[in-house]
Amino acid sequence: MEPLISIRHVNHYFGDGELKKQVLFDISAEIVPGEIVLSTGPSGSGKTTILTLVGALRTVQEGSLRTMGRELAGASRRTLIDVRRNIGFIFQAHNLLDALTASQNVQMSLALERPKVSAQDARKRSVEVLEQVGLGHRVDYYPSQLSGGQKQRVAIARALVHRPKIILADEPTAALDKKSGRDVVDLLQKLAKENQCAILLVTHDNRILDIADRILSLEDGRIVSFTVNAMETAGHIMTAFTKLHRKGDLAQHVANLDDQGFIKMLEQVTTEFSGFVRTVELANHIASESIFDEVLEAATIKVSQLLNADRATLYFVDRANGMIRSKVAEHEGEEPLKIRIPIGKGIAGRVAATGETQIIDDAWAHPDFNRDIDERTGYRTRTLLCVPIFNRKNEVFAVAQLLNKKDGQPFTQADAERFSTFSKPLAVILEACYVLATRPQVPEGEATWMGGRPAYREATWIGRAPEGGGA
Repeated sequence: MEPLISIRHVNHYFGDGELKKQVLFDISAEIVPGEIVLSTGPSGSGKTTILTLVGALRTVQEGSLRTMGRELAGASRRTLIDVRRNIGFIFQAHNLLDALTASQNVQMSLALERPKVSAQDARKRSVEVLEQVGLGHRVDYYPSQLSGGQKQRVAIARALVHRPKIILADEPTAALDKKSGRDVVDLLQKLAKENQCAILLVTHDNRILDIADRILSLEDGRIVSFTVNAMETAGHIMTAFTKLHRKGDLAQHVANLDDQGFIKMLEQVTTEFSGFVRTVELANHIASESIFDEVLEAATIKVSQLLNADRATLYFVDRANGMIRSKVAEHEGEEPLKIRIPIGKGIAGRVAATGETQIIDDAWAHPDFNRDIDERTGYRTRTLLCVPIFNRKNEVFAVAQLLNKKDGQPFTQADAERFSTFSKPLAVILEACYVLATRPQVPEGEATWMGGRPAYREATWIGRAPEGGGA
């Protein structure tokens, strides 16, 4: 299916000379017919700039931007006007003319159509589209006789009446209450599917994220991962609620509330937790644990190859149980190899405790090296590189361990520095896995330094080389 919107390596700037500032950096995206894409991000991140570029309201400065198959970079004024005529624009303010009825406001959008639409056809089409948005009984009402949600529906009808292939919406729910906002986006979603138009919608409203087919998340003029932002948003929501809780004893506070105060508190709590659930559910929908695992496995193999290592192991740090446990590693056996090590014990456990990289030239001669796994599997660890991985709070939450360089040489500080170039993206994937992972009990018999029942089943290992890998 050909995209209706195709953005390729677009950069944009405001100002001139010394005041020139870049506001968009290498933006690339596509939107196909029937698709709803939400553009999210903080104020000033570039959302509206992209919207106006796609709508042919700004000049494309660098890169390629094709709207409905027509290149906008270097396009003539006539081309830009023709493109705009096939786009429906919806803004935060409905911008209805108070002196005109709902039907007449909608008909204003047809005044620029070529060939010219007759008054009779304009009336007919305006009534049809108002019925489509649920306002068939309000066609002759003036804006002063309509609610906020109804006015925004008229604005949507005005954008749709000339049957556009693309709808561009800038904060269409910002001025609406919860119910009206939901009605508006549900309507847009329905119309996108029915009319096979593409919708690009700029929003700060977390209540409507679930309508998106995809989310274009922007920060400082760059496209960033929505999943990471979603987890951060969920964290902010719960942190804010925790601070409210800490202001006083919650049970005592609730007991002292009157009926209205209690209802208001429930509404507040419901809003916060609903936002949390929606954000987490959407993150789960976009990137499930299995997808993360596949990416993590592929990335682990690639890092191992780039550093010329025979194999690699990734451990999660489980501070609650005082252990590190394998998440990804490479070995030849069909069954996942599971390893648990106390924090502070062995080389990997010590790295988890200290946050310091370890380069070991002769593993078996090192006092912290545990030979148990090598002896059990028949693998011989000679040299290893063990590196901490830090989360967003700058805490060690994972450890990477690379075993045996293929050329027989020991690992070097240069290898450790090279690994650091991969550690940040690996940390993002690992942290996402950590949040999404389930932690069921595992049977007895995994490789472990401690007696008793193992705590988790958490290893996805890849066949390669002889089995083993000392810790």
